[in-house]
Amino acid sequence: MAEPSGTTHALEEELKVLIIETLRLEDVTPEGIDASAPLFNEGLGLDSIDALELGVALQKRYHLRLDSQLSDLRQHFASVKALAAFVSTNRKEAGNAN
Repeated sequence: MAEPSGTTHALEEELKVLIIETLRLEDVTPEGIDASAPLFNEGLGLDSIDALELGVALQKRYHLRLDSQLSDLRQHFASVKALAAFVSTNRKEAGNAN
């Protein structure tokens, strides 16, 4: 079941803040990140080290299990919008974490 658009937008904003804080992006604000823009290379310009740091932060915050062998993992990290959809579908509530 899809989340209401307000909830999706709130998650996108939360992820933008997480990206900025985790990667210590100076001079970047949540408003300055286009949710549809690429996170890597063009767009925000993140690299593979940033991807690892962001993955760890996502695992801690949302109790996600990230498998580097997943062929579509790169697609999930393509943009804030794609990341929000992935988190929304796969996160576990703190009480349900292993």
